[in-house]
Amino acid sequence: MKFTDGYWLVRKGYEIQNPAEIRDIVTDDASMTVYAATHRIEHKGDTLNGALLKATYSSPMPNVIQVRLNHHKGRVHQGPNFEIHTLPTEVDITVDEDVAVLKSGDLSVRVDRGKSWDVGFYVEDRKVTGSGHRGPGYITDPQDQPFFREQLELGIGEYVYGLGERFTPFVKNGQVVDIWNEDGGTSSEQAYKNIPFYLSNKGYGVFVNHPEKVSYEIASENVSKVQFSVSGESLEYFIIGGANPKEVLDNYTKLTGKPALPPAWTFGLWLTTSFTTDYDEATVNHFVDGMAERDLPLSVFHFDCFWMKEYQWCDFQWDQDMFPDPEGMLQRLKAKGLKICAWINPYIAEKSILFDEGMENGYLVKTADGGVWQWDMWQAGMGLVDFTNPAAVVWYQDKLKVLVDQGVDCFKTDFGERIPTHVVYHDGSDPLKMHNYYTHLYNKAVFDVLEEKLGKNEAALFARSATAGGQQFPVHWGGDCSSTYESMAESLRGGLSLGLSGFGFWSHDISGFELTAAPDVYKRWVQFGLLSSHSRLHGNESYRVPWLFDEESVDVVRSFTKLKCSLMPYLYPSAVESSVKGLPMMRAMVLEFPQDPTCATLDLQYMLGDSILVAPIFNKEGNVQYYVPEGKWTNLLTNESVSGGRWVNEHHDFTTLPVLVKPNTLLAIGHENSRPDYDYADQVALHLFELGEGQQARTFIVNTSGEEELTVTASRKDSVITVKAEGAVKPWSIVLRGIHEAVQVEEGSSQSGEQGVIITPASSGQQELTIHLG
Repeated sequence: MKFTDGYWLVRKGYEIQNPAEIRDIVTDDASMTVYAATHRIEHKGDTLNGALLKATYSSPMPNVIQVRLNHHKGRVHQGPNFEIHTLPTEVDITVDEDVAVLKSGDLSVRVDRGKSWDVGFYVEDRKVTGSGHRGPGYITDPQDQPFFREQLELGIGEYVYGLGERFTPFVKNGQVVDIWNEDGGTSSEQAYKNIPFYLSNKGYGVFVNHPEKVSYEIASENVSKVQFSVSGESLEYFIIGGANPKEVLDNYTKLTGKPALPPAWTFGLWLTTSFTTDYDEATVNHFVDGMAERDLPLSVFHFDCFWMKEYQWCDFQWDQDMFPDPEGMLQRLKAKGLKICAWINPYIAEKSILFDEGMENGYLVKTADGGVWQWDMWQAGMGLVDFTNPAAVVWYQDKLKVLVDQGVDCFKTDFGERIPTHVVYHDGSDPLKMHNYYTHLYNKAVFDVLEEKLGKNEAALFARSATAGGQQFPVHWGGDCSSTYESMAESLRGGLSLGLSGFGFWSHDISGFELTAAPDVYKRWVQFGLLSSHSRLHGNESYRVPWLFDEESVDVVRSFTKLKCSLMPYLYPSAVESSVKGLPMMRAMVLEFPQDPTCATLDLQYMLGDSILVAPIFNKEGNVQYYVPEGKWTNLLTNESVSGGRWVNEHHDFTTLPVLVKPNTLLAIGHENSRPDYDYADQVALHLFELGEGQQARTFIVNTSGEEELTVTASRKDSVITVKAEGAVKPWSIVLRGIHEAVQVEEGSSQSGEQGVIITPASSGQQELTIHLG
């Protein structure tokens, strides 16, 4: 939201009061409060009839500084509020004649006590941003409505990322962003998942602690500042430090919540009925059996909206005309090795048998006159479950428990963005704040049911909307995209932005939701989709099984589904890392290579985990241009070497694409390629890529509960590679990728392989061997 007219003038009808002179600084053991007049004070009379703005600095955990800017604090503050996690923190506060400093870990805030407002934030002795002259502002508009803003400095060459799943350009500089959840598809500035957190390539993050609309002007209203503003008398934000962008995300997710670890089975291929297609049990079996007949590994089958009867969403009852024996059908599908997902939303249509029950018991959001809020958008006469009412939460959850007992393993929690603002909530929550926050309560209610019924690390959603903290309830998918290369690219931008907003797991509708993709788009999107954290074939008006596109599509789906299953010994430890450190599995290049300036703006490629670079292909011709960081990388699919520190141009048919393994990598590949959940340590093949002199490569193998079972380290000195496998009790092997010369092995044997020499320990469960290169 803009308040100025160019750099010098204020917009007509607006008044801005900025801190102009520090009048006092008050400290206690944990905080420092700065009082500032909004004009110069020359004599005592100047202290009358003017505002006194307050800035309070504190720290909820090491390397995080909380800033509270306040005008009048006596106003009523209605919830909801984001849940903020705290850790024991020692702060160091010093105040002298020139400067006041509050330090937490390696992060500090320094308030200059000179003539103008000058606040700097430092990581160690390096200033990362600051709030200067005319930065903070208490503002009234022409209707005398109050706003508070802050402007933080942007350095030369500094880029801003994140702010949720945004489909606009990946680097947010120059953009106006409103944090307001909307159902806008993937082709506009609107977003399903708006997160008031941004990450800077300068090595810090900023989280605005307001669930209501936060308006950002990112190098737009003022080209050297990031401005954020909210309505009201106060503004609160956190500066989040770290030694690098990964540590910043770790600290941010410590503050707002770590992602849960999804079950291993969720990483396989999902197939759905699609949205408005006609289907019954016979149709479902036709597709499931067709996948099996073509040797296409399938892990999850999803029933979209019309598993319930039209006009009755949600009544949580199977359409008896289409599914007369739902319990039997689900058990028959599960006997084929499938998990089951069912679509739901938080709305109750008037025709649903649950509407009267919800209305009579106060389970639905109300209007100001005490009636039930209703509209006809989406479902005729639908109401909205009031998740601020504990009894309504239990009521809604009880309906889901019946489905879990029938055999449903997870839920697609669709919608959650179309939330009205002129309504009344059971607990008195501010409806403007609830617009974004509603989805958090909705997804939490569903996730909690699954955890209760199935156990910890067995709960998974397929959620469309989110706000800050929503990363705790994975998985999220990108919403309604079109069946074009352009939409494939905008989906990737959205996923990378969400990943830099604290979300570890993300998916998208392979080949697009709207309309039906051309076969080439389908095949290229399949490659991208099966090299994403989660992979789902889903659409709107047509089925997405590959044989409906062409026979080559069947081969592509088979090849890349099996590739992903075989990579699970690598991928699942990465998922564990995401749950522990808050890192995305699909990582923007800048996250892994923050010191490489070329990586700062890349949004057509990504790292899958920390060791595999993926460059999807966005054209029919199969041409791709991508950037490779320094080092000698290896294409996992072709075994070809690629020298880094440069841009590369290649051509690929539909069987390959750039999937490069970085040097000094020990990549775990499993013995199983038909399912994602198996014993990853058993018969694991550890592929060693370009281990340099004096270098070490290490990998961890976990089980399907996320518990570490095996740690393997390969170290090289001269022409000798020493491999140690701590915890090994099952058979394992080493593959020296790209090395075909004869080698000598102590305590093992070698044989030539297509991808390189294969080393087998002399005994099962052996924990060390030595390799002498020729």
